[in-house]
Parts: sequence; structure tokens; C-alpha cells
Amino acid sequence: MEQFLLGGGEEKVFLYSKMMNRHGLIAGATGTGKTVTLKVIAEALSDWGVPVFMADVKGDLASLAREGEMNDKLLERMQTIGIEDFSFSSYPVEFWDIFGELGLPVRSTISEMGPLMLSRLLGLNEIQTGIMHIAYRVADEQGLLLLDIKDLRAMLNYVNDHSKELGRNYGNISSASVGAILRSLLVLEQEGADQFFCEPALDIRDFLRSSSDGRGIINILAAEKLFNSPKLYSTFLLWLLSELYETLEEVGDLDKPKFVFFFDEAHLIFQDAPDALLEKIELIVRLVRSKGVGVFFITQSPKDIPDSVSSQLGNRVQHALRAYTPKEQKVVKAVAETFRQETGADIEKQILELQVGEALVSTLDETGTPSFAKRVLIAPPKSAFGTVEGSERMRIINNSPFEQKYAEVIDRESAYEMLELAAKQSQIRETEEKQSAALEAERKKLEEQEKKLEQKQQKTSTRRTDSHMDRFTKNIMSTVGREVGRALFRGVFGNLKK
Repeated sequence: MEQFLLGGGEEKVFLYSKMMNRHGLIAGATGTGKTVTLKVIAEALSDWGVPVFMADVKGDLASLAREGEMNDKLLERMQTIGIEDFSFSSYPVEFWDIFGELGLPVRSTISEMGPLMLSRLLGLNEIQTGIMHIAYRVADEQGLLLLDIKDLRAMLNYVNDHSKELGRNYGNISSASVGAILRSLLVLEQEGADQFFCEPALDIRDFLRSSSDGRGIINILAAEKLFNSPKLYSTFLLWLLSELYETLEEVGDLDKPKFVFFFDEAHLIFQDAPDALLEKIELIVRLVRSKGVGVFFITQSPKDIPDSVSSQLGNRVQHALRAYTPKEQKVVKAVAETFRQETGADIEKQILELQVGEALVSTLDETGTPSFAKRVLIAPPKSAFGTVEGSERMRIINNSPFEQKYAEVIDRESAYEMLELAAKQSQIRETEEKQSAALEAERKKLEEQEKKLEQKQQKTSTRRTDSHMDRFTKNIMSTVGREVGRALFRGVFGNLKK
């Protein structure tokens, strides 16, 4: 088990490699030194050969790629802490970016994101979330891949068009709810999510790499632009964390973690999160340590983290908090109660008195026991402060082994194409059926006409017509009959005429 010096004051404080998968918290008001603490821990992990991931929301973490330089403030800090053996260094980094502008493109698919996270990303209510689950279920049953936004849009329209038959198994599907989801999807697309939901999707194992000298790669997500869409930012980071949990195998307690995930601006993940999502986050944080993954949440106030999650964070670094109102003072008191305190220590007062670069620290010792809270000055980073030039960033991106792997977008056959094909085939079948029905009706009409004509002909052929001989015979018979009649008449009445 290895250790590194986090900071010092009256006593030095160390972080232990075996305890880094017990998770941690870095908290404090803006400008109190959280970024420096983050860099120092990331550097130590890299030196141990442990790869890490962090989101760069201000652009000042990219400087991990540059070697630091000595100045009077750093020298004074090292002397205060008592650091003797110190050398500046640059670190192996990999730049990533959802928009593909300041790093390698990071992509996922609609299927991988899942209905719960996607519903949260879209801000859907309970009924709309239920319809989203139905869309995923029907897609699975019919073997339809949901890769990009047009796939999901096509799937939602399909569910809406077949709402009556699907409703028998899944419940009512409201056209109004489907319409609301489609509108939210349009807004998300306009925010740039269409660049994220496509292939090739990120292989999370590409984060778990070491450099040629054995140091862990520091994966930095360019998040300045992404942070303008807080829900997309937080949902994306949560998706990454869940991918680690679902992809990596169980390894138990290791001497050092396989990977450490830093979740900056962590309060965003818990804002307006439904209970189902909070339960999933709690589950992941609790179980991901068995996959060899450590998670550090970075936020302004520890109260941003739900108690069910906060209770699992063993390593705590608390920078200064501001407390000018009764509400803020209550927060400071609540934060102080999360630390193990020595008798007589006034933790509340110390939190308010902390200077920039100082922190109240409690770490897990070799046995996993939390140490008493100690006020220390955080050690300086070995890398540079500030940002990196665009040319240096592009050099690192172009030299990445993944540059070709993720460069081009792939649009393979998925739900959209298959549903379009099915719709066209259905239209063709419908047209053919209509034509067939029309031909059958015409055939029946002709048959009916032929039948009527045949019946008419039959009636005409059965009516008898008189020939010339018949007419001659009739005339003769008629004349004879008249003469016979006269003779009879005279015979009968002759005496009367005499």
C-alpha cells in the first residue's frame, strides 16, 4: 500500500492507495483551493499508475499536461508544509469533448443511456417517463436499435401510431405526452446532443490506460461549453459512472484502485433528481468500489450531497465556507458534524477561518478508520497552473491512439431506417391491396354484366315466333270456322226466317 502527502501543518496528512476506492469529497466555496486539491490527488494517482477522469469546467485542469515552475508562493508553501523532496512534472493526459472541438469526440447511444437517465435529461414527468420506458421496451422486443435522436423520434412516433394495440399491454399512451417528449427532444437536439448520441460510442475501457512510463493517463473532459447545459453535463457524467459500474468486473479490495472518477460540480446531479435516479446513484456509489473504482465528488457545500451518498465518502477535504446568514451558519454546523472531532476542537470555527489553500482534512488510515479532522495547508501541484495553448492541445489530440477510432461518425441501419422501410413496405402493400380490390370489384362487375346479358338472351330464346305456314293455317282455320258458324246459324234459326 502506497501513500502520498496531501498537506501539512502541525501534522502531515497522507492519503493511502488502498483507501482511494472508499470514495471522497472535496468541498469549499469558490476560490478557496478546490482545483489545486483536485490536481494534487490526480497527480498522485497517476504516479501510482492509476488512470483518472475529471471534467474541466473552467479550463484550468488542462495545464496538467505542462510542467510547473517554482515561484515564491510555492516555495513558501513547501517550506511551511516541510516538503524537501519535490520535483515539477508534466503528466500524460488525454483530452475529450462531447462536441469534438477541444478533444476527442465522446459519444453514446440512446440505448446505452437508458430510459431513466434520458428522461431525467429531458425533464420528463412520471407519465412521460413511463412512455419512454414503453418505447425502449417495444424497440427491444422488435429488435430495433436506438442509436441516435432520429431513431428515438421514429420510435416515439411508432408507439403513438400504434397506441391502441400497445395500450392493451402497457397502458394508456397519450398523444399529448408523446408530443411533449418530442418537443423536449428537439430542445435537447438544439443544445448539441445530436453530436453526443451517435456512433462510434465510447468504449469506457479506453479510459483505463497507462503511459509508456507506467503512469496512469489523466482523462480530461473539456466541459466549458458543456457546462452551459447543466442537465446534459450532469447526466453525461452519471452515465460514465454507470458505464464503469456495468462494464468492469468485480475485483474486491486492491492495494490501489483501477480507476478514480472525479465528479466536479456534483450538486448538479442531485438537483431535481427523481427518487428512482437517486436510488440508482446510491447503488452505484455503494457497489462500484468492488469494481476497483473510487469516486470523488467536488462541490461547494457538502450539504449538496444526499446523506445516503455522503455517508459513503471516507476521505474528506473541506476548504473554507462563507457564513454570513443564519442559514449558512446552520450549514457550517452540519458540515462540522460530519467530521470526527478531537475533544475541545472547534470545527465550526476552523472551517470559517480557513485561508485559501488550507483545508480541514479527514482521511481513512491503513485500517480504514477515519482520522480526526486536521487543519492543513494543501501541498502544491507538480504541474503548471493556468491553461494550455491551443497548439499544444491539438498536438496531444492528434497524437492520441484513439484519434482515428473516434474521428468519423458512423450511421448504420437502426430503428429509423428499419421503421422507414417497414412504413414504405406497408404503404406498398396497402397500394397493392387497393389495386387488387379494385380489380376484383371490376371483375365481379363484368361477371354480373355477363350474367345479366346471358339471362336476357335466355328469355328471348324461349319466346315462340310464328312462321308463314303457321299464319296461313291460322287464317284458313279462321275462315272455315266463320263459314261453319254461319251454316249452323242458318240451320238453327232457318225456320224462324221462313
